[in-house]
Amino acid sequence: MPDAFHDKHLLIRAARGERVERAPVWAMRQAGRWDPEFRKVRAGMSFFEFSENVEASTRASLCPRRFGVDAIILFYDITTLPVAMGLPFELKPGAGPVPDRPVRTLGDLDRLAPNPAPETYAHIRQLLKRVKDELHGDLPVLVFAGAPFTVATYCIGTGKDVEATRAFVADAPAVWNGLLERLTGATVGFLRTLIGDGADAYQLFDSWAGALSPAEYDAWAQPQHSEILAGATGVPRILFVKEGPYLERMCATGADVISLGSVHDLAAARRDHPHLVFQGNVDEEILRGGTPEQVADAVRACRRAGGGARHILNLNHGVDKDTPVANFEAYVRAAKAPAEA
Repeated sequence: MPDAFHDKHLLIRAARGERVERAPVWAMRQAGRWDPEFRKVRAGMSFFEFSENVEASTRASLCPRRFGVDAIILFYDITTLPVAMGLPFELKPGAGPVPDRPVRTLGDLDRLAPNPAPETYAHIRQLLKRVKDELHGDLPVLVFAGAPFTVATYCIGTGKDVEATRAFVADAPAVWNGLLERLTGATVGFLRTLIGDGADAYQLFDSWAGALSPAEYDAWAQPQHSEILAGATGVPRILFVKEGPYLERMCATGADVISLGSVHDLAAARRDHPHLVFQGNVDEEILRGGTPEQVADAVRACRRAGGGARHILNLNHGVDKDTPVANFEAYVRAAKAPAEA
């Protein structure tokens, strides 16, 4: 279970809503292709070969430490769980994760283990232990899971093509609803296991749910978020919906921390929801295409909106593969600079 180091971790204290000396900083995809050290560690391995190699994924997860981030998030993929359930994937350039055999029928669904044994994702558990051992408690370790809607779209082979997902649901509603239910239960078990292994916090990613209509979101995203967040507790829980338009719904899920996109007003969110902590929301496009000075300006503006409390500094989504290292350095440096008078 969570250990005694929790109390000294800036990010964990901020995620609990405690008073902190400054907003902690980390970034989604902080361990990624934009970093030349990460590319050296990967050294030509395929994505899944790389992510399942505990030694390599440990080194990859720890690469951002040298920049001064306030948390380490483990390097693996949201398809880790369906793979453990019995659905292999291949990562194809330009297409993302593609299932070996998409879930199309109730028979396909029945082949997915509803409660995969922890041994089926032993490499993630080993990765968590290795990273914690390497850090000696200096930084908190975050784990994550994909939310059922987004993971389900990969399982059926539609991915971010929402129209294709809608067509599948219209043709096979029982398969779709059964898949969401099975993924929800398995996700709770996965996160509970990692919490028990010592994860300090987790983030639930729903990358594609922001494109849903309100009715679809209320059927395919909101109940699943709430069930997972209620079922996996004991550490701070972060909810991320990429540029999610339904902020009020997100705030009603039971998450401790809501991750904001560029469509959101951080100061207004903090004003309207004083019981919650917010994460974000520097625009990753500035990191990718701006100058270090422009990055620093964006971070300072975000810090002002965050007000120095109930705020974890992050991006609106992940670090792009074309982001210059100097810009990521400027991002962290500006986040940790003394507050403006």
